[in-house]
Amino acid sequence: MRIKRYLLLFFIAPFSLYAQKPVLPGSSEINTAHLTPGKSQYIIYYVKDTSWTKKGSFTHDLSISGNQIKLVADYTDQNDKWYRKVSSTADSKTLAPIDYKFESTKSKSELSFGNTVTGKVHYLDGRKDESINVTPKEKAVDYNLAEYLFTTLPLKTGYKATIPEFYYEPKTDKPVTNYIIKDVKSYVYRSPKTGSHESWLVGILEENTGALYNYVIDKNQHKIWQREMSLGGGMWEICVNDELEYQPIKNKFNKAEALAKFEKGNGVILGTTFARDRSSKLAVLNINKAQYAPKGTIVTILPNQPYIEEWKEVNKKIRKGKKLPEVPIDKNVQACIRTTKVYDDKGHFEFTNLMPGEYILSTSFGYTHNYTYQYYAGTSYLMHPSGAVLSSNNIYNSASASTGATADIETLVTVKGDDEPLKINLKDTR
Repeated sequence: MRIKRYLLLFFIAPFSLYAQKPVLPGSSEINTAHLTPGKSQYIIYYVKDTSWTKKGSFTHDLSISGNQIKLVADYTDQNDKWYRKVSSTADSKTLAPIDYKFESTKSKSELSFGNTVTGKVHYLDGRKDESINVTPKEKAVDYNLAEYLFTTLPLKTGYKATIPEFYYEPKTDKPVTNYIIKDVKSYVYRSPKTGSHESWLVGILEENTGALYNYVIDKNQHKIWQREMSLGGGMWEICVNDELEYQPIKNKFNKAEALAKFEKGNGVILGTTFARDRSSKLAVLNINKAQYAPKGTIVTILPNQPYIEEWKEVNKKIRKGKKLPEVPIDKNVQACIRTTKVYDDKGHFEFTNLMPGEYILSTSFGYTHNYTYQYYAGTSYLMHPSGAVLSSNNIYNSASASTGATADIETLVTVKGDDEPLKINLKDTR
């Protein structure tokens, strides 16, 4: 399902060097207590005007052990044509880089940080390996951890800073360039899963390339909700946090268990599905007559599990609260739904080979909904011979009518697994 979002276009003011404060590894501006270990996933889109094209995804796995912090970033193309994996280790208090590993479909590289950065690049296309020996002129954060450094800063409206980053490219004579925080504004991020979040909208310029970035960083949780990067020509790359940690349903759907319910059972369901009007209080001809589902109507069956019951209950509460979007059902559920069709004009259907257990039966079909109503027909008066009104009563008549309606029916049944077929009525009464 496509999630509609609005592009966060951002006015970038001219850069004034004197207004920027340098933030180097070890700076008092850095508070690594804001970092939360765990795994996060971002979906990558290319966006132009109102067109969103999914291009892939990446995961971040952040861990802290002793005095070291490690980030493993895995990037995957939507069509599995390329991948990129970057691992970075840094000091857990200062974010001073310790080591770095990179691998892709084209090359692998390793770096060790100190006063001199050393390492090697191994090319997978047969080119000669390259040794690395670089002495940066200033301290810098590993580019792979740079955006996590942004979340550790004391952001506020109008905050500005310059963050040197180390990014090695073959034959480069300047491995350190600057990220420049141009502006910070308050912003409300609206998650399709967890609603609204008070956030910072952080506008950043990458000095070396001229690329513009917009980051949406939560004010309280310090997590990155969204990252945008300008690609030129009106195209933006937008990476959206997929909120892996959002698990409102604790039970897990067991696909293998559900599919096994259809394999070796002896249970049989013989059903009839129909709609019947119960709203009439008058004995109108045929008004309570059952209207059977038409021949060919699809009836579905799904093995019930605690996950499904919890999913229904969670969404019921969400609908009642009217603040959060409903939780989509596990994508594996669809593969465990079996169908049959009504085979005659009397709404009959059958399911066979069922293992013992609970099943959810459902169907939907159109029918004619008959109903009665009362309408005002006038007033009767009791008159005195003198012409005075002694009393009056309103007169109401009854009539019947019909309208097109749809029967959406769902019921829970239990198959015991004995030789006796389970006979059920799948009905809608109103």
